Amino acid sequence: MEILKILPSRLDIVPDFLSEIVSYLKQNQLEEQKIFEIKLCLEEALVNAIKHGNKLDEELSVSARIRIERNLVEIDVEDQGDGFDPKKLEDPTSEENLCKLGGRGVFLIKEQMDKVEFLDGGCRLKMIKFLKKENL
Repeated sequence: MEILKILPSRLDIVPDFLSEIVSYLKQNQLEEQKIFEIKLCLEEALVNAIKHGNKLDEELSVSARIRIERNLVEIDVEDQGDGFDPKKLEDPTSEENLCKLGGRGVFLIKEQMDKVEFLDGGCRLKMIKFLKKENL
């Protein structure tokens, strides 16, 4: 099963889209913990794409593709921005960054998902969550 959506760069649409995806995940009988982790990472990816990638430009869009297979959930989020180098992100766990309000989205995604790739110069994020332990 697969969902593909093209979303305008507006933060106010993210909650409704996440609700739609959570319903989709529940229909596929995923564990609640896995659903929480996937929702958290999808939200972070969408907000980053809209806010940092497309710089809240409503003329630009973000594509989100969610694919569920028997053993995994794969998510691609792509913006139309200039991209970025994920290796240049500050470490949110370092002491000087602990009190900053932002800067934890990519860290959370890397912690919660099983595979994370930044593609197309940082404009596209591919995340995979395995549903069975034998895939780890």
